[in-house]
Amino acid sequence: MEPLQALAAREKTSVTKLTSRSKIIKTILHTIQEKKGENIISLDLRKIPEAVADFFIICEATNTTQLKGISDFVEEEVKKICGETPYKHEGHQAQQWIIIDYVNVVVHVMLPETRKFYRLEEMWSDAAMAEHNS
Repeated sequence: MEPLQALAAREKTSVTKLTSRSKIIKTILHTIQEKKGENIISLDLRKIPEAVADFFIICEATNTTQLKGISDFVEEEVKKICGETPYKHEGHQAQQWIIIDYVNVVVHVMLPETRKFYRLEEMWSDAAMAEHNS
């Protein structure tokens, strides 16, 4: 099965409507906080027609070790607690920006310089934003 067909099939099987209070989002946010991720925000993209997901969760890591630690822990905890594995993940080689794609929720773990350069919050400024710093 081609990747796009697999993605379309997975989206159709979703029974529960995703909200900011959904188990997967709460698990991701809690996991990032446990690993001391900084400047944690969520963007609710559901009202933006051209959005590639329903939610983005964005955070910063202070160094490459923490970047990998946060992303690995997110994947482990989401699998353990929610039974979900990522559709795709990118960035483990370059270690500046790791993306964990759960189809409707995309997690962005970035180094501060990379986050300042790409400015995702500005790119998606129409989205409702919430801060999640502990």
